[in-house]
Amino acid sequence: MTNTDNNRVVIFDTTLRDGEQSPGATMTHDEKLEIAELLDDMGVDIIEAGFPIASEGDFRAVSEIAQRSKDAVICGLARAQLPDIDRCWDAVKQARQPRIHTFIGTSPLHRAIPNLTMDEMAERIEQTVSHARNLCDNVQWSPMDATRTEWDYLCRVVEIAIKAGATTINIPDTVGYTAPVESADLIRRLIATVPGAADVIFATHCHNDLGMATANALAAVEGGARQIECTINGLGERAGNTALEEVVMALKVRNDIMPFHTGVDTKKIMHISRRVATVSGFPVQFNKAIVGKNAFAHESGIHQDGMLKNAETFEIMRPEDVGLSGTSLPLGKHSGRAALRAKLKDMGVDVGDNQLKDIFVRFKDLADRKKEVFDDDILALVSASSEGSDALQLVNLHVTCGTGPAEATLEMEIDGKEHSATCDGDGPVDATFKAVRLLHPNKARLQLYQVHAVTEGTDAQATVSVRLEEDGMIATGQSADTDTVVASAKAYIHALNRLIVRRGKTGKDVKEISYRDVT
Repeated sequence: MTNTDNNRVVIFDTTLRDGEQSPGATMTHDEKLEIAELLDDMGVDIIEAGFPIASEGDFRAVSEIAQRSKDAVICGLARAQLPDIDRCWDAVKQARQPRIHTFIGTSPLHRAIPNLTMDEMAERIEQTVSHARNLCDNVQWSPMDATRTEWDYLCRVVEIAIKAGATTINIPDTVGYTAPVESADLIRRLIATVPGAADVIFATHCHNDLGMATANALAAVEGGARQIECTINGLGERAGNTALEEVVMALKVRNDIMPFHTGVDTKKIMHISRRVATVSGFPVQFNKAIVGKNAFAHESGIHQDGMLKNAETFEIMRPEDVGLSGTSLPLGKHSGRAALRAKLKDMGVDVGDNQLKDIFVRFKDLADRKKEVFDDDILALVSASSEGSDALQLVNLHVTCGTGPAEATLEMEIDGKEHSATCDGDGPVDATFKAVRLLHPNKARLQLYQVHAVTEGTDAQATVSVRLEEDGMIATGQSADTDTVVASAKAYIHALNRLIVRRGKTGKDVKEISYRDVT
């Protein structure tokens, strides 16, 4: 397999093999099939589907992925042993484009493990690569720990592998020790030195132990490598691998100094990133390049003001390029008045300069106490600014419960006047919510009810969150109390207050809502 387009970089994804080797990242059979399909659909050139001899489950997954593949080359990994290679071929041979990837550790440390001399290892490389090539015309060979292998010996074994029939030579930085200048120089020297190097594709497989995997991979491309081995979200052994999303977007954004291209559909990056995070159980860190939650988020007032005037001031790529709907301007203690005004406008709230000034003061006070200020928090600030206080307030709650029906007696202040009601229910929370609805008729549907203990012990403070939906409007409420039922009542009332504000902003009349419609 040769690359006729000298500027085309082949993307080799090993999420299903090296990525799954992350402790705790094991995926089910169906999850592997799903991720493989997503990789194929987004235009990844080669999918390393697994290590067929490792287990019967791995063999079945690689085999089924091979049968289902549409466009991608399907590759299996094999040690430099004939049974491994045979098993690998059995798994991938039904693919439209199969590949065998065989490897052996060539550095002094790795040669000591099987206790092979340089000559004995060279003989095994020739034997196993030849065997793989007799089975498949697409063979990749890797000298594991290549970056710590003696230069003369590395050149020798690479030449042997090429002569034995390898079509791709992968140079792994197995322990993530190399620096970018060394990565580029190593590839460049191998291509210039080893006979037959011009007839094969050189690849790079970089680990991230020192945080330089992506930089090393891009440097290797500058040195002449035309295949990058990578994983979604950088998943992999120890600190992980080169991240697919990083190298693909780096080549796209910096095409001025790196005139290379790939066939990956970048608009599908975010979807597969989130899916891999879910099935692997490895969440993406918030500040992860390209796919992190904060990658397209701006909180600083200076940044937000610049983004509102011209997005290019603080973004070097568009969020739409990776599958996001747009930029996020989360409000926090660093946000400025311009961002607050823009947020209010997006929510359909128009305020004058004086009211904005008052809301901004309240917002800064709230932001100092909260890590992130949400839309409903902003609406509550608007309500407080315009009305002075919430329309609904809890005055007192008394609940009795046991083996029979629960009963809640609720006293609530509505528009400054106190009202009370008593209701039975299926448990204390149900009885309490029914009492609230009796005093304040509404047709809001409870979509979410969650209770979390803030601390340990029987006296732990409980934080209750509720989410209500009414005529397409969503409102959330949250409250904390050592009494879970009291926290539940406050959270429910909190959400109702926010709905009242939203009804006012959309022109809905509260009187239209009838208790008879409650379900």
